[in-house]
Amino acid sequence: MAHSTIPDRPAPAEPIPVDTAALTAWMDEQGLPAGDTTELRPLHGGTQNIMVIVSRGGREYVLRRGPRHLRPQSNAAIAREMTLLSALSSTEVAHPRFVAGTTDPDVLGATFFLMEPVHGFNAADALPAPYAATAEGREAMGHALVDALAGLAAVDHSAIGLDDFGKPDGFLERQVPRWLAEHERYAGTPGYPGGTFPDLDRIAGWLEDNRPGRFRPGLLHGDYHVANVLYDHRAPRVAAIVDWEMATVGDPLLDLGVLLAIWPDDPRESDLYESALGRAGNLPSRSAIVARYAERSDRDLDALDWYTVLASFKLGIILEGTYARSCDGKAPRDVGERLHRYADGLFVRARGIIAGA
Repeated sequence: MAHSTIPDRPAPAEPIPVDTAALTAWMDEQGLPAGDTTELRPLHGGTQNIMVIVSRGGREYVLRRGPRHLRPQSNAAIAREMTLLSALSSTEVAHPRFVAGTTDPDVLGATFFLMEPVHGFNAADALPAPYAATAEGREAMGHALVDALAGLAAVDHSAIGLDDFGKPDGFLERQVPRWLAEHERYAGTPGYPGGTFPDLDRIAGWLEDNRPGRFRPGLLHGDYHVANVLYDHRAPRVAAIVDWEMATVGDPLLDLGVLLAIWPDDPRESDLYESALGRAGNLPSRSAIVARYAERSDRDLDALDWYTVLASFKLGIILEGTYARSCDGKAPRDVGERLHRYADGLFVRARGIIAGA
């Protein structure tokens, strides 16, 4: 199931679903540095998947696997992420470095992989770095977010063995039908009132009527915003892009659309996801974000309003799914209400762009 990662409070502590003995034996088989597996610590974040810090032989790793109660596509999603991170190791893209992984469920009951820890912080949650206390530092953080995204879009996916990672043919044509079908699926959720987006069909129609005729395929993250990067503590740069569950080969300009869909209209206002960085203010303007991307990319930005509307449409529907589940008691109600508010804001943004087009 599609989902968007956003700032959230840590989940209550639960037993870690990792068999330490089985993990140790598997790590031995991979030829990793020897030693006892001395510690497993949950690594909290905005993701629905499980991440655990593994300490062994004086070295730390991050173990990543699907949620405790696996969904039908959980293992496949982790396997795709493993494939992508392994391929990115030959690029300059800021990402967690892949160590080893397996799709064999007999090891830990789920597909999982190990990656190197990233020494950084999530600016959606807090701003601990000294530079983040200054207006200049926060502006630089905004620019760094764009630089990392432009670097990802510049990757030749064929050259790193990812020709089969997505289906770029018809990518843009599939978007509106896919997300309309996702929204329609919510209608049968017990307790969900529906009718949240009265102009859903009008926006869908505008997207279909104004869809770009062509694009240059490339890697896209699928959910690129401040909550899905880690910043370096020492300087305002992106230490790693994280949470790659929605990554594919398609049109990378949709990532820029996502960033703009959430970005504040005014540097004195918070972003639509109410991140710590957004609340602090002094971020680059939306026009500065676009100009920065244009300086670092040779992609045609003439249809950028269309990509921003599509991103608002897509993310709004995804977030509404959590609200629908919260109405059925399958997600915390306060989280559902908050995401419902974000979804409304995204559709407001889409309507505003269409009105000015």
